Amino acid sequence: MTPKHASYDVVIVGGAIFGSSVAWWLTQMPGFNGTVLVVERDPTYQFASTSHTNSCIRQQFTAAINIKVSQFGVEFIKNFRRFMGDDPEVPHLALHSFGYMYLADTPEFAQTLKQNQQVQVALGAHTRHLGREEIAAAYPFYQLDDILAANHNTHDEGYFDGGTMFDWFKRMARRNGVEYIHDEVVAMTKSADGTAITSVSLKSGSTVGCGTVVNASGPRALATAQMAGLSLPVEPRKRYTFIFDAAKPLDRDLPLTIDPSGVHFRTDGKYYMAGCPPEDDPAVAYDDFGFDHGLWENKVWPAVATRVPQLDQVKVINEWVGHYAYNVLDQNAILGRHSVVSNFVFLNGFSGHGLQQSPALGRGIAELITYGEYRSLDLSPFEYRRIETNQAMIEKAVI
Repeated sequence: MTPKHASYDVVIVGGAIFGSSVAWWLTQMPGFNGTVLVVERDPTYQFASTSHTNSCIRQQFTAAINIKVSQFGVEFIKNFRRFMGDDPEVPHLALHSFGYMYLADTPEFAQTLKQNQQVQVALGAHTRHLGREEIAAAYPFYQLDDILAANHNTHDEGYFDGGTMFDWFKRMARRNGVEYIHDEVVAMTKSADGTAITSVSLKSGSTVGCGTVVNASGPRALATAQMAGLSLPVEPRKRYTFIFDAAKPLDRDLPLTIDPSGVHFRTDGKYYMAGCPPEDDPAVAYDDFGFDHGLWENKVWPAVATRVPQLDQVKVINEWVGHYAYNVLDQNAILGRHSVVSNFVFLNGFSGHGLQQSPALGRGIAELITYGEYRSLDLSPFEYRRIETNQAMIEKAVI
């Protein structure tokens, strides 16, 4: 597909959840009336991280900005149709607030959870710090012999339909004039002084001029940055998901339980979902989606059946592996302009938090492009400059 124009005000590299969020938000910015091109190498999104998401949102973070980002995400989900212009075609998004349940099996982790809960409550979250007896009273199906405490929040924390949100970001961006093409950015040309990207070259042979380039390439973010001669500590890492049926289903929702084993699991409609990283967690090739079929038997199912003995008879009905865009410095988002190549904008490294953060961070990048600043939320803690100085942004609650 040939681009309609020779040059665009904004070229977005990657059309999955973040590329489409920025594209749509740009169309909502008073003062932005530029042209936007989204270049997507695979419009089926078969291997995109967005397509492999578990579609959850939580406020149980420890960095204030992560909590605030999620709180706007909740507002966006609960008022989705209103944000989309009250279009009657736009569905309402439901948020199933069964919450995250962080389980602590050591005094040190229990104390950390208590401190985390205080931070979250101070920012308006409804996180509760629970002792073993309180956990058992609310969820008697847990085996808690090794558990000392937990944090849990059933208010605005749980599962939503991320696929529908992504679909409408794309639809409404297109409806509002954003151009999507099936192609791939393969090179970038800089100005003579090296301070700007002047054009991008496409696999199809076209060259497109650009005012701003947005790197929304998910796990391929490093490859995109390298075209501009830039570095980025983001790599693809495998994350596994299993959907299973239970012979003896529970009589209430199973919170998204973060077990000390490293396995997490939750209710998923009439079924259950579980996930985890592999035992060995290296960077993998961009096209490596090979499946470790021993992971279920050796790690996931034993953890589930130990923690919830009622789920000892289950059958896997679906399974997949996707890629985290893993920020090896601190597992937090990397945003903003490069310090030298100033029209190159990062939107990368979400490390599994991307879908829930896409409303706030997409809005923030659209504001940055339009106004030169973040206006709704100060997203400066995420900016790329911390990568240049190797200063990690500390977030203790990373799954």
